[in-house]
Amino acid sequence: MNLPDRIRSFKERRIDVPVAPDGLVLDVGSGDKPSWRADVLLDGYPDEEFGGQRSGASHVRVTRPLFVADAADMPFADGVFDHVICSHVLEHVPDPAAVIAEMVRVARTGYIEVPLAASSKIIDFPSHLWWCRLDESTSPATLVFEAKTQPWFDTEIHEHLARTGLDRKIDDFLNGDHFHHHIIRVHWRGSVPYRVEGTLDPDFVKQQVHATREHGGQATLMARALTKAFVPRGHRSPEIRYDDIVKPEFRRGDDTVLENRIYEVEVDHPAGPGPA
Repeated sequence: MNLPDRIRSFKERRIDVPVAPDGLVLDVGSGDKPSWRADVLLDGYPDEEFGGQRSGASHVRVTRPLFVADAADMPFADGVFDHVICSHVLEHVPDPAAVIAEMVRVARTGYIEVPLAASSKIIDFPSHLWWCRLDESTSPATLVFEAKTQPWFDTEIHEHLARTGLDRKIDDFLNGDHFHHHIIRVHWRGSVPYRVEGTLDPDFVKQQVHATREHGGQATLMARALTKAFVPRGHRSPEIRYDDIVKPEFRRGDDTVLENRIYEVEVDHPAGPGPA
């Protein structure tokens, strides 16, 4: 894959968001590289202690209004977003089915991107909880999540690659010109065909949430540079009223407009009776 092809692939995945210019877009698990097109961000792990969940930075980027919340229990009202982006997030969450259900609840269409299991078994990351596959024997194809039982597919191979330094070389290869071969891309409208296989060990989940290995730092820097080069000039997020996007029980009953800062709904406005 030559450089123009690599750039073309990046543009298709990260820049060409299939939504109208005035459509409202949510980025779930935005981390340190939120989509340029997102108007609202959501992330459950904003602090430095969860750096292993991100790809090169200790904290999330707060470039748009960012809600700190569990993606499996979003604070947003039904159907308020035209499109939702969830890129390299579902492999990290304990309950991908619940997150998918929430995305379908709050948005009309969306985009999911996850790492391909075959690639992850070569170089994986301890913060990943699931092997992801696309079962194309069904129509439409079904996104499959298989529960992991240990951080690495083969601990002996992992330790050998780490000891010899081959892990970084292979990681650079997989995340470089050949990245498009190692991911699954799902564009959905109305529903997401998926299947969950196996059950996660709660102790395993606790260990992996605090995994310390960050990954893809160079890829993140390149992504930011390409995004800056591709993003249409003059694009601005619309003015969004807080009460227009949150669930009824979180509404404040005023005309507060969202700002580019962190919102913790339970703290900012405790759940309770509110305007319908």
